[in-house]
Amino acid sequence: MADAYTDALRELREFSGDDPSRLAEPIARSFPVSGASICTLGEILSAETVSASDPVAARLDELQLDLGEGPCWDALRSISPVFEPDIQHSPRGAWPMFLPAVAHEAIGAVFAFPLVVGHLRLGAVDLYCIEPMTLSPLQIRQASTLAAVVSRLVLRRALEAARDDEPMHPPVDRFSRRAIHQATGMVIAQLGVSVDDAEMLLRGHAYAENRSMAEVAADILDGRLRFSIEAEGIEDVQ
Repeated sequence: MADAYTDALRELREFSGDDPSRLAEPIARSFPVSGASICTLGEILSAETVSASDPVAARLDELQLDLGEGPCWDALRSISPVFEPDIQHSPRGAWPMFLPAVAHEAIGAVFAFPLVVGHLRLGAVDLYCIEPMTLSPLQIRQASTLAAVVSRLVLRRALEAARDDEPMHPPVDRFSRRAIHQATGMVIAQLGVSVDDAEMLLRGHAYAENRSMAEVAADILDGRLRFSIEAEGIEDVQ
């Protein structure tokens, strides 16, 4: 695996920035895992999937971003890797919504590494395997090194976007969550609530309906779903 790691490190260091959706692929090739994903999180950058090596990796990211909990969130908060070598049977984390959701996915192990530059917390890199497994101390150091390189790439993209007077989040691509942000704005307009409350309402509705936030957002944007304040509280109108 050392050769694959060295190749990945060189590829990431030489990355031109033209297609960030490819960033996860060399990371996934570096370790005996099934796939990898990269996402931005936190207060500086909006919650977005930057890159995913395969559909399952993208789904792992989507679940965590939709539910607001999971290994990637804990890795960012603690600024340290989070290891779940057997997430289906012996989970170490306490995630009341994420664990039941991931139980329906072909995911046996998850490892999350924070994206940090100085005091700036930017996001996380997730590695997953369909079977339970562990990473060696060497592999953990290597994954942390790759995450550090990706951290600088993510920050550089954000700064370049800011110089162009664009919002500090990744541009629209196949992983974009812009529709969710737009739907959040519509909920704010409908109810007069804060951004955090609107996002929580979308997240709760998606969880209750066993759907993704992207699907709920599409219904809101297309006018199939709206929220109103009634005497009994907030109600959805379909």
